[in-house]
Amino acid sequence: MKIVTFNPFRTIGIPNIQYIKPEKMFHPIEKDKILQADICLFPEKWQVNALVYGMKKKIFPSIETIHLGYDKIEMTRALLSVCPSHVPYTEIHGRSKESLENILLTFPFPFVGKESRNSMGKGVFLINNQDDFKDYAQSNSTLYVQEYLPINKDLRVCVIGNKVVNAYWRINDESSFYNNIAQGGTISFDNIPQEALDLALETALHLGINHAGFDLVFANNQYYFLEFNVLFGNQGFQEKGIRAEDYIIEAISH
Repeated sequence: MKIVTFNPFRTIGIPNIQYIKPEKMFHPIEKDKILQADICLFPEKWQVNALVYGMKKKIFPSIETIHLGYDKIEMTRALLSVCPSHVPYTEIHGRSKESLENILLTFPFPFVGKESRNSMGKGVFLINNQDDFKDYAQSNSTLYVQEYLPINKDLRVCVIGNKVVNAYWRINDESSFYNNIAQGGTISFDNIPQEALDLALETALHLGINHAGFDLVFANNQYYFLEFNVLFGNQGFQEKGIRAEDYIIEAISH
């Protein structure tokens, strides 16, 4: 199998692989390598349409994974289409005066405001009062707000191919709003609930997502999706002695 990768750090150790810088993909020599490849790994979002529709290439992660994972708003809408009861109450609006007023009438403080594109806990804001909301609204042309769920940990469920390959709790110290490892959260592999793993996998398969870390929380006696990340962190893999590349090889070999 001839393999091209656009992200060498995600594909270390995969055999028969060639690295091409994304910005070089249309250079004749590099384009020829792409055309000869059986599959292209980890393209950037802007490359996907040219690769799939123009060059007719198979890609990994799937086009569904990349398109939905690129934007939290589209991601949330997709989740609402398949498992609405497992998504926190969410409203998405333009930044009109009427929208601002309706949000404040609908959502009691605190609630959560998000930016459509960000990761590692960045772009997620706890809105405690009208001043917080004003600051958030001034910085975002699209308002993406969710109900606040009082939790001190979330569950990262990692799906590669058609299986769950790792799962762990990310726990904060109760002085922080964020559970992300990049924001100081800690990892625990204890008492991983099978119900949450099943929910994440079922949802991933339904949406065609084959490489993502799903973030779930338990509140109100059920599990909720917060989001998923296509390029999830590797600390939970390192601590458990798991190589994500082994599962990538398995996934693209079928």
